Amino acid sequence: QVQLVESGGGLVQPGGSLIISCAASGRRFSMYIMGWYRQAPGKQRELVARIGSGGSTNYADFVKGRFTISRDNAKNAVYLQMNSLQPEDTAIYYCNALQLLPANEYWGQGTQVTVSS
Repeated sequence: QVQLVESGGGLVQPGGSLIISCAASGRRFSMYIMGWYRQAPGKQRELVARIGSGGSTNYADFVKGRFTISRDNAKNAVYLQMNSLQPEDTAIYYCNALQLLPANEYWGQGTQVTVSS
């Protein structure tokens, strides 16, 4: 069982930066694929970025070059550095933990990111 708690969301102006964090409890954090998803009002939840247990990353096209995902296995934490934020980045950002074998998936409660002047 893994519990995920996001933090660091808030209001930021267009062009600004923000770092959101996800703290994980439970065992074997390093074995999980960790991801950030987001959901804007009236839209489906979508993948933002993902990082494997070995540190490999992949990003949605709409954040490439602006967002960076990282993890610290010693601290059971994953981060999302967001730069050049735009109003369309406004959403609730969710932390996700995925284990392939056996198959398990966990979600955090989400943190609101609002980009507005």
